[in-house]
Amino acid sequence: MSNQEAKTEKRSAALSSVLYADLLTTFKLIVGLLTNSLGILAEAAHSGLDLVAAAATYLAVRVSDKPADKEHPFGHGKIENLSAPFEALLLLGTSAWIIYQSIERLFFINVQVEVSIWSFIIMGISIAVDYTRSRRLYKAARKFRSQALEADALHFSTDIWSSAVVIIGLIGLTISNSIPGLNWMSKADSIAALVVAVIVIYVSGELGWRTISALLDTAPKGLAEKIERLAANVPGVLNAHAVRIRPSGAHTFIDMHVTMDGSVTLMEAHAATEVIEAAILKEISPADVTVHVEPARTPKPPRQKLKPKSTRQG
Repeated sequence: MSNQEAKTEKRSAALSSVLYADLLTTFKLIVGLLTNSLGILAEAAHSGLDLVAAAATYLAVRVSDKPADKEHPFGHGKIENLSAPFEALLLLGTSAWIIYQSIERLFFINVQVEVSIWSFIIMGISIAVDYTRSRRLYKAARKFRSQALEADALHFSTDIWSSAVVIIGLIGLTISNSIPGLNWMSKADSIAALVVAVIVIYVSGELGWRTISALLDTAPKGLAEKIERLAANVPGVLNAHAVRIRPSGAHTFIDMHVTMDGSVTLMEAHAATEVIEAAILKEISPADVTVHVEPARTPKPPRQKLKPKSTRQG
């Protein structure tokens, strides 16, 4: 696949996410307002922020694909990492609003919620759409090693669980309206909204932690050791060390030192570095690999002790 085709596929996945989020937000908001269901309104707010996050992801993917320049010698990949904390903050704000409204309805005010067939239809459609787009985003994220697309996929996969919780809340409301002895289940909608908020907080925290790690150039666990093994297996390389890894969006920058026999020629050393780079790129791509060759220190021969001249007597 060419570089242009890869860019087009990434942007297509991100753009479809924006369109789906827009559609679901509109439907959930309409049904939530008509039924006065806090659970559905919480989902509408969640989807609304997903829409903003998906739009930010789409812009981040477009900008991150720009080639490196003099001002940005490592490229623009960090733009993808910057979009993730923006999404996390939006989600945390939504959670705070949902928790506040849920507590209000549980302990202080009584709100009549009307459950209709449309409530179940919109939440069922939401689950189907979220499942479809999360699979597409996960596939694109793994293929292009895109943290922004992976963050979007994580959002939409958790939306499936939160939508399922809202459906359970709606079922509880239906039961409370049908069976007088189970009036306490009328609070199921607010409880479902609280569960949605907890799910959103968990997703935000996990996303925020991973974002901080990426912005601090934290290398993936075990990657440095893997690179050392790949380099050490190249003929002529005595050892590999001082591996430094800098993730930047989907791209990885790697520089390292290898030790070779000091008697090899410059041409032989250069050929070895190309073999090392090819071995690494086969396992880690896209990447920019820089290899510095050091001559092995040959041990100095031990100094021989001078034997004293023997003197003949007689």
